[in-house]
Amino acid sequence: MAKSQITPMENMSFILTTCFLLSIVLSSTNAEFTKTTYIIQMENSAKPEVFSSHLDWYSSKVKSVLSKSVDAEMDNNDDEERIIYSYSTAFHGMAAKLSTEEAKKLESEDGVVAIFPDTKYELHTTRSPYFLGLEPIQTNNRSWSGKLVSHDVVVGVLDTGIWPESESFNDAGMTPVPSHWKGACETGRGFQKHHCNKKIVGARIFYHGYEAATGKIDEQADYKSPRDQDGHGTHTAATVAGSPVHGANLLGYAYGTARGMAPGARIAAYKVCWTGGCFSSDILSAVDTAVADGVNVLSISLGGGVSSYYRDSLSVASFGAMEKGVFISCSAGNSGPEPVSLTNVSPWITTVGASTMDRDFPADVSLGNGRKVTGTSLYKGRAMLSVRKQYPLVYLGGNSTSPDPRSLCLEGTLDRKIVAGKIVICDRGISPRVQKGQVVKNAGGVGMILTNTEANGEELVADCHLIPAIAVGEKEGKNIKQYVLTNKKPTATLAFLNTRLGIKPSPIVAAFSSRGPNFLTLEILKPDIVAPGVNILAAWSGVTGPSSLPTDHRRVKFNILSGTSMSCPHVSGIAAMIKAKHPGWSPAAIKSAIMTTAYVHDNTIKPLRDASSAEFSTPYDHGAGHINPRKALEPGLVYDIQPQDYFEFLCKQKLSASELAIFSKHSNKTCKHTLANVGDLNYPAISVVFPEKTTGSASTIHRTVTNVGPAVSKYRVIVTPFKGTEVKVEPDTLKFTRKYQKLSYKISFKVTTRQSEPEFGGLVWKDGVHKVRSPIVITYLPPM
Repeated sequence: MAKSQITPMENMSFILTTCFLLSIVLSSTNAEFTKTTYIIQMENSAKPEVFSSHLDWYSSKVKSVLSKSVDAEMDNNDDEERIIYSYSTAFHGMAAKLSTEEAKKLESEDGVVAIFPDTKYELHTTRSPYFLGLEPIQTNNRSWSGKLVSHDVVVGVLDTGIWPESESFNDAGMTPVPSHWKGACETGRGFQKHHCNKKIVGARIFYHGYEAATGKIDEQADYKSPRDQDGHGTHTAATVAGSPVHGANLLGYAYGTARGMAPGARIAAYKVCWTGGCFSSDILSAVDTAVADGVNVLSISLGGGVSSYYRDSLSVASFGAMEKGVFISCSAGNSGPEPVSLTNVSPWITTVGASTMDRDFPADVSLGNGRKVTGTSLYKGRAMLSVRKQYPLVYLGGNSTSPDPRSLCLEGTLDRKIVAGKIVICDRGISPRVQKGQVVKNAGGVGMILTNTEANGEELVADCHLIPAIAVGEKEGKNIKQYVLTNKKPTATLAFLNTRLGIKPSPIVAAFSSRGPNFLTLEILKPDIVAPGVNILAAWSGVTGPSSLPTDHRRVKFNILSGTSMSCPHVSGIAAMIKAKHPGWSPAAIKSAIMTTAYVHDNTIKPLRDASSAEFSTPYDHGAGHINPRKALEPGLVYDIQPQDYFEFLCKQKLSASELAIFSKHSNKTCKHTLANVGDLNYPAISVVFPEKTTGSASTIHRTVTNVGPAVSKYRVIVTPFKGTEVKVEPDTLKFTRKYQKLSYKISFKVTTRQSEPEFGGLVWKDGVHKVRSPIVITYLPPM
């Protein structure tokens, strides 16, 4: 039989097939040995005496599970290179680069409590001291809040670093750095020892996790030092504790005195976020180091997704910080108005949503039909449009219900022949708002009208555009589009009206602010509080334009930003003020003071509204309400919670022994079963959950308050009536005879008529001076 012949084409096909199969095998093999970063929690007390340090023990553990890869012999000191962090204060363990197989092996080793994959987090990105009542609108005297002895309180800010030359970090008149402070001033490109002072008492960087995940930091795009290239960290740090700066403004907008919430407090900057994001191994190291350094408050304006308490490394680290007496404030996220969109929901964390202030930056759109629409903008530049001239107006979205890429003004979607010389209407969404203006400018447009989508509602967020641009609400946006689509030659012009104060109603819950409920535990109401987070003026980086676009060559000392990133440092600063006045208070007592003194009505004496719908907001939107600093300093009563109480809460979460150990191994806690149910955690908010068949169902929860007001005082209770549930408080009067006395009460709920939606109300203890309010949420679970 003749041999079959292989043609040259068949031979080439065989070679390519062989190479393809070989590549699959190699890639599969490489995947087995690919190293990614894992956070390994270790049992601190389990270190054998043979090891001189915990790091030696960790190194031994890693070395014992190393894979014998093809290049293992060339990988000298592999175990040492694998470990990128060692944690020892708020968290015990290490971060190491491991393959999947190695991580699985290590998880079964003695002394290993838990392993967390490194997770990427994102940043959640003046008038507010006046709006919050921290000082009179017009005064030449030093503000009352500045007189608080807050010089020994240190706030750690985990963010993008700090711009030390900003006037907001001037340390004139400040006392020497407190003796309890053990932090350091790390140096690097653009940052030297002298950049720290009596205001910036510490500055550190954390990047090993970032580099393990993404490669080396691009030092052209960022400073590999505490210096802030981005501007976000400078803005949040100044909001927390910036020194007063007179004449602060952004291109003439928001002119006035800018100052932080606690101008006497110190700042310690922990740079954990870089151009490509923020990684949990770096964040964890920063929390661990900050607690060892001696911070009193941690301000963390970032977040990732929500996972179980024991799977969230920031939650675990924050638990350790709380045990050391550190107050932790975190942003709720910018994923609103979608429900169940919160991050940072652990009860020992103060979760902060965003609200508006009574300041706005109005701008008008004058249409060719004589109609005038008011929006907002921070534009100020040479290309100002004439208010006496009408310009052609174009919208490229048509009547289609599905979004046209052109209507979103995405890069490369606008035809210069169509938009040159015209004002372009762009729908909000997908790309950053200021970037849409850049796209319009690049295509030859002379201006932009940015219209809100249904998700944004009527909320107006001002931006420092590079082109004349105005943001308008959803309803007015629809009207403008209708005008364009029904007229042959639509026209408009844009006018910018600077700054306006005394806006009513305010505050309003921001549409972007993430919402509850807390699906991990419905009995723990989240967010905890809302604070100013829309159009906030604060210090800025000296190398980044106010729009943060690479094409923005303007340089400003102050910038206006919006986000829960901006609301979080407001609460951190207020917590620092409370800590200064009451240094012995626990983090839970400080949190209680902030929550129970919050208000739930705007400056028109009507309930707080939701910007996304213009309807009244609920505790799922605003938590306990809007922060009220003056009242928070003297709350009358507080709901205190000790670390063991939080652990008892975890004991009720049906966690396994190994999952509970994540919170207990370093402090030897055990479940004492002191909580009858999850709702009995002594939280300042009250949330009760009824099962499917609720008519006739009853539930009782318990609370204990501590008297921090006058020694002799009597409080009476007032409870909101509910449509479907009877609520009874026993006793209905609390009589205190000494300061710091604790008294308990119980709240009984009995369902009379099952409701299809949650019910909201409140419980208030009043003594004639103080009003100690707890929001109440009653949830009726739907049929399965």
